[in-house]
Amino acid sequence: MTEHPVVHENVSLKALNGFGIDVAARFLVRIESVEELQAVLENTQLPSQRLILGGGSNVLFLGDYDGLVLHVAIKGRQFSSEDDDFRYVSVGAGENWHELVRWTVEQGLGGLENLSLIPGKAGAAPIQNIGAYGVELSQRFHELSAVRLGDGATSTMDATACEFSYRDSVFKDPATNDLLIASLVLKLPKRWEPVLGYRGLDEQLKELGIEQPDPRAISDAVCTLRKHKLPDPAVLGNAGSFFKNPTVDRDAWNELQAVEPKIVAFPEQQGQIKIAAASLIELCGWKGYREGDAGVSDKHALILVNHGDATGAQVHALARRIRDSVEERFHIRLEPEPVIIGAKPTF
Repeated sequence: MTEHPVVHENVSLKALNGFGIDVAARFLVRIESVEELQAVLENTQLPSQRLILGGGSNVLFLGDYDGLVLHVAIKGRQFSSEDDDFRYVSVGAGENWHELVRWTVEQGLGGLENLSLIPGKAGAAPIQNIGAYGVELSQRFHELSAVRLGDGATSTMDATACEFSYRDSVFKDPATNDLLIASLVLKLPKRWEPVLGYRGLDEQLKELGIEQPDPRAISDAVCTLRKHKLPDPAVLGNAGSFFKNPTVDRDAWNELQAVEPKIVAFPEQQGQIKIAAASLIELCGWKGYREGDAGVSDKHALILVNHGDATGAQVHALARRIRDSVEERFHIRLEPEPVIIGAKPTF
């Protein structure tokens, strides 16, 4: 028989969100298994308003949470099976993502190395469809196990059911966000080939004198690049990239280039152009900007930061001002990457 996990009251969430925003949850339960979660869902004394939280690396709290936080801490990782093309890795949602990546590359297995040093837990990876340096999670994803909070029922979801797109998935849809990801299965290709097309990564490897990199060498190079560009959330509160990189068609891109040739962009499929949101923000003069303890990183204009005691509302207000200034100058409306807790559905 599964024991009911301890319910904590009035718990600080400062250590459970990347921005380090000092907010509290009315109730919090640490979930270490599906059985524990189901026991909590059967407790009618707890509020029906629930928030799923892992490492909090991609959330912004605007205030205290007057409900029940389900802190996902389901552990476990193992090679579960293989076929002619892939080795499959089963991972608990509470596993640290970067530690998982390093665990695979240290065994000489490729596939996840470009996703090194992304903060957060494994369970958050499908929600955001995390991506970096030319690789997205959806390319390495096989399936996941989820629990419906309404009735505790479990289900297995493949990539089609997850509806992956750029930094998005079905789990960010308000109509389906009652699904808690308990575990996932990733697929690592046996016929591995390095993905080096992203600007900067190939150059970093050449600087190190590495012409034929293995997965570990690529992971090391990615870590070096990320440490150079991105502040450590443990030192300077942040949630990584705050805005998505917008995509425009070729005609719109030509018009933008005519107005501002310094905009950085990358070709996408079907004639689309992905614009580096950081370049738009920097051209609007926001890089290194600070207003109280809310600010923009001086390393990378896409990173909003908490210099110490900023509130979520102050970070949110700054983000909206940045969005509005970019839209006014370039007629492009930036969309946020983090989940904003306490905001209306529209940013």
